[in-house]
Amino acid sequence: MSKSNQIKKIQTQGVHHITINGADRQTSIDFWEGVLGMPFIFDQPNLDNPNEGHLYFDPGDGRLITIFTNEDRKPDATPVPEAIGSLHHLAFNVSQATFWQVAARLDARGVDNTGPVDRGFMDSIYFRDPLGLRLEIASYRFEPPEGCRHADVLLKAHKLRVARGDHHINREHLADAIEMLVEQSQNSLSADRSVRKGY
Repeated sequence: MSKSNQIKKIQTQGVHHITINGADRQTSIDFWEGVLGMPFIFDQPNLDNPNEGHLYFDPGDGRLITIFTNEDRKPDATPVPEAIGSLHHLAFNVSQATFWQVAARLDARGVDNTGPVDRGFMDSIYFRDPLGLRLEIASYRFEPPEGCRHADVLLKAHKLRVARGDHHINREHLADAIEMLVEQSQNSLSADRSVRKGY
């Protein structure tokens, strides 16, 4: 088989956008910008359906959350089905400083939520949007070393967890993974970078 006829991967480089079927326009603006703080940055008709609007929100990383709206649709908070092949939940990143305010801010709006859930490598809070979609507010418990991504730390921590026979990733795996990544990615004049008592 010639090289040009080989089957090849389609290499992704990140999430481009996520589009949700919404209700009316104002419900989307009130929730995505008014509750979650995502700036409303772009507005045009749905190019595939002239009866719908297409609203664009920035979730904080320059990617996009977009909503198809229709003034004839009203909000329905019935939980969205979580069947095989359907979306279970959508997670948004926040800083630890913000995370510990989330439950109280949802409570102030009368929004049922799980409160903080310990995930070992991150903290999570789950709740539903006005249309019944399960959302997660998530916050990593670590910062990756310069030049590394959260995924790099998690991959290394996973390998450490498996090698040690532990059930799930915890803070020690993260700390050890970060130390290993720093050693691999940052040079030192010391020939011996082993642990020392120091004092």
